[in-house]
Amino acid sequence: MKGLRILFAVIALFTINLHYGQEESNQEELSLDKGNINSQFEYVYKKSGNYRADGKRYEVVRVISLDKLKQNVLDSLNVYSKKEEGLRATITGHETTISSLEKKLNETTNNLSSVTEEKDSMSFLGILVSKGTYNAILWTVIACLLLLLLGFIYKFRKSNVLTQEAKLALSEVETEYEDHRRRALEREQKISRQLQDEINKYKKNK
Repeated sequence: MKGLRILFAVIALFTINLHYGQEESNQEELSLDKGNINSQFEYVYKKSGNYRADGKRYEVVRVISLDKLKQNVLDSLNVYSKKEEGLRATITGHETTISSLEKKLNETTNNLSSVTEEKDSMSFLGILVSKGTYNAILWTVIACLLLLLLGFIYKFRKSNVLTQEAKLALSEVETEYEDHRRRALEREQKISRQLQDEINKYKKNK
């Protein structure tokens, strides 16, 4: 894939060069010492002779011109090769930069996810839970404590009522006991007087 992109770039540069060379060849004098490859081929073609043999047309080109053209083509190919190497180095540098940026992007994304998770979570008994779960646990604990408090208040009031009833019952029993003790004492005193009267009567009669 990289090679195709580089090849397309080189072909595009070569095509542009040929295009501009064709435009310049119409305006400048053809020569092997200046101009692009296309104009130099045109120069060699115009400076060549021709003849026919066996019904075929042949072009006669000077060897020195052909060597010069060959050298110029090789020089141009070297230039394009260096450009290709420069493009390869540039592409490699861009790919390295992109890879580095992707790595940093992944790190930033992971850090953002961690920060978001920490922001949306809370620690409960050393365990990281979401805020929704934490709130649910918290309100459950509060509800349980509230129920225990209400149960304690209910039992306290019930025990208080029972205590008051027990105190009232005890007070009534003590009152009844005092009445009974007073009546028994009165009966005992009455019996004692009657006994004393009978003793006194007996003594008088004797």
